[in-house]
Amino acid sequence: MRKLVVALCFLLMSSEAYGLEVAGVEIAPTVSAGQKTLVLNGTGIRKKLVIKVYVGALYLERKAASREELLKDAGDKHVRMTFVYKKVEKEKIVEAFAEGLANNSPDVAQTADARAFLSWFTSDFRAGDTVDVSMGADGTVSAAHNGKILGTVRNPALARAVLLIWFGEKPADAGLARGMLGQ
Repeated sequence: MRKLVVALCFLLMSSEAYGLEVAGVEIAPTVSAGQKTLVLNGTGIRKKLVIKVYVGALYLERKAASREELLKDAGDKHVRMTFVYKKVEKEKIVEAFAEGLANNSPDVAQTADARAFLSWFTSDFRAGDTVDVSMGADGTVSAAHNGKILGTVRNPALARAVLLIWFGEKPADAGLARGMLGQ
C-alpha cells in the first residue's frame, strides 16, 4: 500500500511538472503573460453536440476553484484554446464569442471595443491551432492565433465580459467551465 501511495505521489508531481494531456493535446503547466508566469488552473473540452471543438486551459496567478473566486481575483487571467476539430470557420468562433458577450454582458456586447475584439478573428482555425486570450489585471485584453498577436485593447469592462464568455451565468459550455476551474 505504501508503495502505491509513493507511486501515486510521484505521478502527480511529475504530471504537474510536465503538464498533462487532454484529448491528445499537451497542456503546459505554466504560460508567460507579459512579465508574469501564470499557472494552470484547469482544463476542459469545448463540445458542440458530441463533437470536440477545442481543449480549453485556464491559467491564473493564483488558483481559483469556483466562479466566484475567479471573478473576485484581481490578477491576470489567460485562456488557451487548442483546436482539435479539423476546421472551425472564423464566423463560428466570432458568433460564439458574440453570443457569449450578449448572454453574459449585454451592456458591453454592443460597444466599439467589443466589436473590435470580435474583428480580430479573421482566420479559420484548424486542428492544432492555438488561440490565446489574455485578460490583464489592468483591464487589457489581447488575443493571439498561433503566437501572432491579433489585437490588444485596454478596457476593464471588456476584460470582465470576455472572461464571462467562459465563466458567466450562461457560459458557452458549462462542462468546459467546470473543467477549467479544476472541478
